[in-house]
Amino acid sequence: MKKKSFIIACGGTGGHLSPGIALAERLTEKGFHCILLVSKKKIDSRLAEKYTDLEFRQAPGCAFSLSPKGFLAFLLNLTRSLLFGFSLFLKKRPVAFISFGGFLTVGLAIASRLLFIPVVLHEANRIPGKAVRWMSRIATRVYLPPGVRLKGITPLAVRSTGFPVRREIFPHDKAVSRKQIGVPSTGKVLAIFGGSQGAKPLNDWIARDLQRFIDNGVSVFCVTGPNKNAADAGTTEYRSRNGEPVFVRFTSFCDDMASALSAADLVISRSGAGSLAEFVACGVPAILVPYPFAADNHQEANAKFFREKGAGLMIPQTEIDTLTDIALSLINDNALLGELRSNIEKMSREFDWSNMVSDLERYATGEKRALKTEQA
Repeated sequence: MKKKSFIIACGGTGGHLSPGIALAERLTEKGFHCILLVSKKKIDSRLAEKYTDLEFRQAPGCAFSLSPKGFLAFLLNLTRSLLFGFSLFLKKRPVAFISFGGFLTVGLAIASRLLFIPVVLHEANRIPGKAVRWMSRIATRVYLPPGVRLKGITPLAVRSTGFPVRREIFPHDKAVSRKQIGVPSTGKVLAIFGGSQGAKPLNDWIARDLQRFIDNGVSVFCVTGPNKNAADAGTTEYRSRNGEPVFVRFTSFCDDMASALSAADLVISRSGAGSLAEFVACGVPAILVPYPFAADNHQEANAKFFREKGAGLMIPQTEIDTLTDIALSLINDNALLGELRSNIEKMSREFDWSNMVSDLERYATGEKRALKTEQA
């Protein structure tokens, strides 16, 4: 018997692709077939290469722009997306079309709706993105973070849920993880993640103040991001002022986030929703520096939520000069790190997303009311 299928749009950024993969993993385990629609960006193809058991397809799309040239490109890609969606949905007849937001969403969601295929949206950030806001009125179900509201849609269509995290993201053995990423098994380790857009200020900061961490015996693992003027440099050994071995590694991309997070005593990072969910999954405290140019300043909202839950600290980018003192103080304060980890463990309940899987499974297996709601 042919497997029932879901089509999942999740390309464009790691913050969209990673939860799409996580959901596809769970639905595949339940006996469904998933097709993941991704962009032509390198970050999509690189991450997708790891998951050979999942089906990926590139879909047309580009970000909305008000400039004449950008708007024309958007309209052209919207048309291509509609045609692509009609062709794919008519051929596959999926149970539902699921989107994690981003520029791939709009045309595909419209095509899905016109073919009477349920549209399901997942928003990970504390401030919903444009694509989710636009498409929510034609969605059968909208999954939002706990406590987040969205105007213009019936409450019956909304469910609170966490961020889907890939199976591999969980706490690994610290010694094994440190060996995996090339840092020492003893001593303190700081991990730094700037993301795909906001890496340069963090790269510049650690390049300027790296010696202070070396002097204090703190090893550093820094993911610089692609094309950020910081080539993969392997691992370099130094000595602290007390003669202890300290290792520093710069890499443009991390294929093993679970090991990187499990190896770290502290993370310094931007505050995308996916990053925060992975910090919670691996139980690692963080100092968050929100990317100030994120749409609707959603990273600041994410970081404030994380801070209010007692899982870490938040420092505005305008105060990045204070980051070194704060990081060195925190990474050497074992009592405070322990308190933050305890709060993260409590917080993990809010990141549960099993209800999303059960909703979709019930609908696919015949409980049509599982997703049926009035449209606003």
